Amino acid sequence: MNKSVFAGFAVGTLLSFAAITGVKQGFLDTPAHASDSNTYRQLNLFGDVFERVRADYVEPTDDAKLVENAINGMLTSLDPHSSYMTPKTFRDMQVQTRGEFGGLGIEVTMENGVVKVVTPIDDTPASRAGLRPNDYITHIDGTQILGLTLSDAVDKMRGAVNTDVVLTVVRKGKDEPFDVKLTRDIITIKSVKYNREGDIGYIRVTSFNEQTADLLEDAIDSLRKQIGTSRLKGYIVDLRNNPGGLLDQAIAVSDDFIDGGEIVSTRGRHPEDTQRHNARGGDITDGKPIIVLLNGGSASASEI
Repeated sequence: MNKSVFAGFAVGTLLSFAAITGVKQGFLDTPAHASDSNTYRQLNLFGDVFERVRADYVEPTDDAKLVENAINGMLTSLDPHSSYMTPKTFRDMQVQTRGEFGGLGIEVTMENGVVKVVTPIDDTPASRAGLRPNDYITHIDGTQILGLTLSDAVDKMRGAVNTDVVLTVVRKGKDEPFDVKLTRDIITIKSVKYNREGDIGYIRVTSFNEQTADLLEDAIDSLRKQIGTSRLKGYIVDLRNNPGGLLDQAIAVSDDFIDGGEIVSTRGRHPEDTQRHNARGGDITDGKPIIVLLNGGSASASEI
């Protein structure tokens, strides 16, 4: 990641091991080498199991998938937050944290093996084409969705801007499925939504992507103008079910409300890995009271 740090821990490097010969016997007897020898024995054991699975498992196996699952097993045994990102999952994460992608603008879920429309996003190809909540998408470009995962179906609906896709839709009240042709466009996911509640500004932060801090500052400025600085009593910041996102955006959002002090620090095994992020001063709410709403779904960057 070039300018953003993801709030989490991902490992994407495979280590290859080479046997070293010609080592002096005095070195072989050291405790460090004894530990290394045990490690190599365990790696040899892994290799034996890997080969046995490849050769004798009841069905043919995918070597890359076996290695990927083995890595994931190793990392998930460390803590609930460590995981391995394949190139695809890393690209998907970049799309999510960038907040823009080529697509149709539909929030969807999977139900009974087909894609169900939760809601079309305003001013997107989906809303302009007349898709509605509770519509069911059964085919994408003539390919049946049944048997695909939700992620696979979403990947098929996303694509290059200005390319077409045909969705087969089943709608309650319609006797027959019908096709809808849509042209993909740039979809911007606004991670900050806001509205006026009397003399209080309500701000909903759904995730932390590259645009969150700027959108939050715009929301504060807009609410101040709508309500009036003298009448504005305070803000409600809603982080319920916000799963997190970019660490630098969590720091920037926190900094907007804090005059000074440490916001967050990260500590590693080695002292030189410690990083501290301090507030730079300047509460953009001018000291107005703030209520923050949280629940069990507020995680990662939301906790900061």
